[in-house]
Amino acid sequence: MKQTYRELCDEEPSIPLFSQAWWLDAVAGESWDVVLVIKNEKIIGALPYVQNKKYGFSVSTQPKLTQTLGPWIRHTKKSYPKGLAYEKDVLGQLAARLPSFDYFSQNWHCSLTNWLPFYWKGFEQTTRYTYRINIKSDKEELLKSFQQNIRGDIRKAKDKLGIKIREGTLEEFWQLNVMTFKRQQRTPPYTKELLERIDGAASDRNVRDCLVAVDNEGQLHAGAYIVKSGNTAYYLLGGGNPKLRNSGATSLVLFEAMCRQPDEVEIFDFEGSMIEPIERFFRGFGAIQTPYYNVSKTRSKLLKTARYLKGLVR
Repeated sequence: MKQTYRELCDEEPSIPLFSQAWWLDAVAGESWDVVLVIKNEKIIGALPYVQNKKYGFSVSTQPKLTQTLGPWIRHTKKSYPKGLAYEKDVLGQLAARLPSFDYFSQNWHCSLTNWLPFYWKGFEQTTRYTYRINIKSDKEELLKSFQQNIRGDIRKAKDKLGIKIREGTLEEFWQLNVMTFKRQQRTPPYTKELLERIDGAASDRNVRDCLVAVDNEGQLHAGAYIVKSGNTAYYLLGGGNPKLRNSGATSLVLFEAMCRQPDEVEIFDFEGSMIEPIERFFRGFGAIQTPYYNVSKTRSKLLKTARYLKGLVR
């Protein structure tokens, strides 16, 4: 099944970045697999998943640094009612073919809005949000769509402080990324080795930008790590020097990341956040709030009880 899916990914640009076989190889190794729906010798549906054992339970969740996963359905030109029937059939088969699990949770790509067939099979849904902006406008028009504070940060960084954006090394970016977590008295929830695997795979395919903001004294202010697939570029990770965080460099590096995308990239996805200050910052770029679904199911009674109790003590 995995080899068949790899071949599908090579020929089908509509499969989102985080569902691509090469991405799953980088973030999940041998832990991922896929279920397929095939009709007339053509794949019409696919659902990659990652499954591991945790404390004796079979758990299927998102890999680190993987915003979405979920089903892919081959596009059809059927009428709306027939299209829904088609989706019902494909999604229902995908759900039924998943291996046995105690807990399942996936974030679905925002393009997939019909989770009803999973609901009929006992799954639950929670709505989350990302922020996406169309970047096909020219540079000046794009800048005008930003809120005043973001434009002010960009002017400050570029014109007053002379900050330049250049391609950075992964080591430079990692330093900035770690600084951000240290300021929050946290450690990164992923390892440098994981980022190196992603960087190696993305670099081989020429689908990543690792940008850093540098002043005239050579100080690193901020960085952005971007991965692109199809018509979308994803802001995977950022970082900044907490001593220089008021320079406006974070806004500048994101603006330059948008401007440097190739012609085929139309959408810049900030990957969203349910954390209020981060949401406010992304919204300042004029990005559109876009819902996506977390679809989950807990089969284990013990895990259901644990999740219920966890909810009570929040």
